[in-house]
Amino acid sequence: MQKLLSTIRPGQHVTVASIQDSFLKPKLMEMGLVIGKEIEVLFCAPLGDPIAIDVQGYVLSLRLEEAALIQVNVAGQSKDFS
Repeated sequence: MQKLLSTIRPGQHVTVASIQDSFLKPKLMEMGLVIGKEIEVLFCAPLGDPIAIDVQGYVLSLRLEEAALIQVNVAGQSKDFS
């Protein structure tokens, strides 16, 4: 099942499915957010923005509007082929 990274709760492992076309897409990909990469949401700031994610052993902080550009597959969930 695909969701936006901005809606994922801390502690969940997800896999990057796609990144919406925007001026940030190349930068996000340079930071390791590429299709198929497994990431974990580590924590959210007290007001929910920004969020911290683990990308291959390093912590990346994203604003919710940036995280909303990233579609992810939730680990343990089957892909939706409809």
